[in-house]
Amino acid sequence: MSDSAQRRVPIEPQRVDAPLTSNAIMLTLTLTSAPDAVATVRSALASVGDLVKNVAVRDLSGALACTVGIGSDVWDAVTGAPRPAELHPFREVRGAVHTAPSTPGDLFVHIRAERHDLCFELERQILDAFGGAVAVADETVGFRYFDARDLLGFVDGTANPVGDALPASTLIGAEDPAGEGGSYLVVQKYVHDMGVWRAHSTETQEAIIGRTKLDNVELDDAAAPDQKSHKTLSTITDDAGVEHDILRDNMPFGSPAHGEFGTYFIGYARELWVIERMLERMFIGDPPGKHDRILDASSACTGSVFFIPPPVLLESLGA
Repeated sequence: MSDSAQRRVPIEPQRVDAPLTSNAIMLTLTLTSAPDAVATVRSALASVGDLVKNVAVRDLSGALACTVGIGSDVWDAVTGAPRPAELHPFREVRGAVHTAPSTPGDLFVHIRAERHDLCFELERQILDAFGGAVAVADETVGFRYFDARDLLGFVDGTANPVGDALPASTLIGAEDPAGEGGSYLVVQKYVHDMGVWRAHSTETQEAIIGRTKLDNVELDDAAAPDQKSHKTLSTITDDAGVEHDILRDNMPFGSPAHGEFGTYFIGYARELWVIERMLERMFIGDPPGKHDRILDASSACTGSVFFIPPPVLLESLGA
C-alpha cells in the first residue's frame, strides 16, 4: 500500500470556526415524550445541512452558519454511536458566593449570520423539522455590539486562537476515535446587574476584567496579586505549564425595555476539562474564596454541555 493510501483523511468538522457575525440565535432544546421523538430527532438532525443550504442560497454574502450539538443524556439513544471520552452533563460549580447552575438541554442549535432574517428563517425550518419531538428550553437572540464588545463595555473574545491554533484548540483528533472531528461545547447565559457594574469606576472595572476599557490593552495583576482578574482566571495551563485555549463565540443579548442585559457564553473546546477548570477558578476562586469579581455583577442562569459531532455522523442518522 502506498504512503498516500495509508495517510488518514481528516474528518470534516461542523463550522465551529465560523466567523463572528452581526446576528445569532441560540436554541436549547429538550426531547419530549412523544412516541416517535427519537426517530424524528434523528431525521431532523440529518437534514440540518440541507436546510442551511436552502436558506443560505438566498444571500450568499450573509455568512449563514449553523452548528448542532447533542447532550450526554440523549447521546446513546439519538446517535447509537460510541461516546466521546469527556462527554457528560454540565456539572454544577458551587462557590462560597456564586454558583454556575446545571440546567436541562438535550440538543443545541447555534445559528449565525450577518442578517437576522436568515437566522430567523433557518430557526423556523429547523424547528419545523423537529416538530413535537422537542420543546424549547431556551431561545436567546444575540447581536454584535459595536466593535465586538459585551454589554459591560469591554471587547470580548480577544484571546481566541487564530490560524493553526484554532483547529488545534477546538477539534478532537485521533487521540479519541469516538470524538474525532468533533468539539465539546459549553453554553451559559449570564445576566448583568448594570447598576452594580456602573457603580464601579473605570479603573476598578479594568482591574476586574484585566484589560483597559477603551483600547483593550492587557493588564497584569501585579497591583493585587491575591485577587486575580477575569482574564487571568480564565487562562488555563496544565501541570507542565502548557496553555490550553478555547474558542469563545459569546454574544450580547438583552432588552432595555425589560431591563435585561446579558452575555451568552459559547465555548468550543477540544478538551472539556479546560472549560470546567476555568469555571472552577471563576466560581470557587484561585485561591479558593477569591472568586472572579465579574460574578458580583453577572449571574449565570443556565449551564449545559453538548458534543458537536462531525456532519458525517449527523447525516448517517437519516439512514
